Amino acid sequence: MELFLLILMLIVFALAVFVGKFPIGISLAISSVLAAFVGGFGFPLRHLVEGAFAYLDPILIIASAMVFMEIIKETGALGEISRQIIIHLHNRPFWLLTLITLFIMFPGMITGLSTAAVLTTGAIVAPALMHLGIPRVKAGSIISMAALYGMVAPPINLPVMIIGGGVDMPYIGFELPLLFASLPLAILVTLFLGFNHVKSMNMDKVLQDLPDIGVSRSMIRLFLPIIILIFLMLATRIFPSRLTALGMPFIFVIASLSAYRSGKNFNLFTVVKKAVKSAMPVMGILVGIGMFIQIMSLTGVRGLLIVKAVQLPSFWLYLGIMISLPLFGAISSYGASYVLGVPFLLALLGKSEIIVASGLTLIASLGDLMPPTALAGIFAAQVVNEPNYFKILKVCLPYAILTAVYGIGMILLANFLAKFFVV
Repeated sequence: MELFLLILMLIVFALAVFVGKFPIGISLAISSVLAAFVGGFGFPLRHLVEGAFAYLDPILIIASAMVFMEIIKETGALGEISRQIIIHLHNRPFWLLTLITLFIMFPGMITGLSTAAVLTTGAIVAPALMHLGIPRVKAGSIISMAALYGMVAPPINLPVMIIGGGVDMPYIGFELPLLFASLPLAILVTLFLGFNHVKSMNMDKVLQDLPDIGVSRSMIRLFLPIIILIFLMLATRIFPSRLTALGMPFIFVIASLSAYRSGKNFNLFTVVKKAVKSAMPVMGILVGIGMFIQIMSLTGVRGLLIVKAVQLPSFWLYLGIMISLPLFGAISSYGASYVLGVPFLLALLGKSEIIVASGLTLIASLGDLMPPTALAGIFAAQVVNEPNYFKILKVCLPYAILTAVYGIGMILLANFLAKFFVV
């Protein structure tokens, strides 16, 4: 019966997404309601509501973080950072590309969304990358891959939070493992794609394509919101016993409010409305995932997945991780993190859970590159004006395979790596 319900949930979900053209969050809710009814539980309102609020914390983090990103974009802070990187490092291609990579990753690091990185910092540096001599398709590939790694990097990694919620594992101690999972690959991939193309550039032309804040503000004042954000994030980790009341959403609110008159003026209501609208699809997915998970637990489907994953021989387990996580992630990397990530983590008990979860989310993040949704890839193609997304996918594919192998390597060496990266 459990296997039948699992197949039913997946088929209904796929039909709702691809035939009914419903949003992913709504499709997850539809499949959950139908599975509960067929499983003999009727319309379990309590379970559906409980599931819908299961990921309230990540939803609040996404909403507040997107507001912060939109505000510092409007003030001109993001554009000015890009200008300063180009101005000071145009004759040092290694450091130039390294800092551009970190710059692209930044929104993903603080929101947990690859699309936030592509559509903000990625869009800002796209003209500069092309004026550096990097072809359009490779520039889009750099942006999409850096956005994926930003989604994995700390301090905010939503897939890890989702997996942790499924096994009662707190989101503590992941900073170094997630940096190890994302940062070396991010820099390496950008250098492979762009280093040989970097050439002497026309500085006047590049600076014309980069946004200017258009007002006179000191650098300290302009970057004050970012400074406050970093300071509060570090302070909550250095002094956790004294600053436990400062949750991530409240930190983003404080940093956002400090942006008043820091750069270009902005309409707060308009910015908040735009940010929440951008984040709404992902927040809807998290609500749908919560309902989906709750019904899987209620009907016994979750237990079936865990048992089957634990019974897989090692070779097929690792092969299944490499293939199924990105493919399922093409529909939702967050859904893949729970539906598949949790059983895989439980099947690998005995290894460091923190390292294993970090490796799993690195592989799951590749779902944002895979068709049909391919959020990071399709938006990256748009910001570099490349009409054919599959050209970017073709360039990214070898690096996606490298990323999957790297993630499997982390899992295989989890206990060894834990000696160095788990505090």
